[in-house]
Amino acid sequence: MNLLVIRHGESEADILNVIEGRADFKLTEYGKKQAMAMAEWVKNNYKIDKIMASPLKRAKQTANYLSIATGIPVEYNEDLMEFQNGLIAGLSREEADIKYPKPDFRHPHTKVYEMESDLEFRFRAETILSRIINENDSDSNIAIVAHGGIINMLYRSFLNLPNSSNIYFQTGDTGIHKWYADNEKRLVIFSNSTKHLDNI
Repeated sequence: MNLLVIRHGESEADILNVIEGRADFKLTEYGKKQAMAMAEWVKNNYKIDKIMASPLKRAKQTANYLSIATGIPVEYNEDLMEFQNGLIAGLSREEADIKYPKPDFRHPHTKVYEMESDLEFRFRAETILSRIINENDSDSNIAIVAHGGIINMLYRSFLNLPNSSNIYFQTGDTGIHKWYADNEKRLVIFSNSTKHLDNI
């Protein structure tokens, strides 16, 4: 199975410099251009059988451009949504630091400020990744349009890294990661490709 894991384009939160997470911002005009360039590149380089996406606006819009380019409808799944960051969603970093300071220590099961716990986040990633790999044909080519945080957690699940791992995977706007999975192995073919943005 081939998986193309794609981050959404630039959102309005990037321009406003606020914490996004579950705050539901749309793509900027530049983000739409990024998404169109990504969609055209994917269409020209891959045969996609299915598109799955987070229902948050920025991912939904990005996935829609890919759907238009490929003719494949989008299946939305809430398990692909960004980390539930509770009360800090939509706040500036300065305001969040004042109102909701980070605790000195937090257990993996601990929930603060109406956020999901690290374990809940990991379980969500494990669940959707298991469903994608095991409920589709082994020769499927599936595009997943989501967010930087959940992509990082999907990486940890895909590579069987511990939840406590301090390894992170960079994903730029409309960055594309290609993975391969079968019964014997899991491979990262490439990570965070943004060459489709060279000409915009």
